[in-house]
Amino acid sequence: MNIFEENTEIYDSWFDSHKILYHNEIKLLKNFIKAEKFGLEIGVGTGRFASKLGTKIGVDTSLKMLKIAKERGIEIIQARGEKLPFPDCVFDYVSIIVTICFVEDPQCVLNEAYRVINNNGNLFIAIIEKNSEYGKYYLKIKNENPFYKYANFFTIKEIEAMAESAGFIITDYAQTLFFPPGKEVEEEWKMGYGEGSFVLITGKKFKK
Repeated sequence: MNIFEENTEIYDSWFDSHKILYHNEIKLLKNFIKAEKFGLEIGVGTGRFASKLGTKIGVDTSLKMLKIAKERGIEIIQARGEKLPFPDCVFDYVSIIVTICFVEDPQCVLNEAYRVINNNGNLFIAIIEKNSEYGKYYLKIKNENPFYKYANFFTIKEIEAMAESAGFIITDYAQTLFFPPGKEVEEEWKMGYGEGSFVLITGKKFKK
């Protein structure tokens, strides 16, 4: 069963229903993910992030979602993050935006990301942190939500450990969504983690 294939419209409409949260996340990500670079998004979904960030290529398992991403200008490929259909060292960066919590084997996905990134390229992982306000809220409603009932939320340290095991050096953290669920206001992002629910962890693949 592909929950995203079955609930594509519900997924995509969230970004219209929560425009302020979406804008806050994009505002943070744009400071790190540069449109002029050649990038891949794993778990591109309907292309909501890739289209705003200038990410050229997206993979996902849901064909319905990929069709919408294509309409938003993304070059799409139906594939799993655990088995990327690309040769080694082809992308300037790989982004994984609120997706790592849904994959079957997150360590394998990060290993694959490392393989396809160029030497000195970057990894961008954005998560809803497990112990944050939104993380706790999503865990509370987990069984009522068609998506989050299948999610496995992570702490920053858990993501760090997997990324480092794949070979990345963690370089930065940035955060936004400082208010609790139900209060959606325009926010300025800041470096670090521990306050905001939406956290970006950046890593680098250094030439060995």
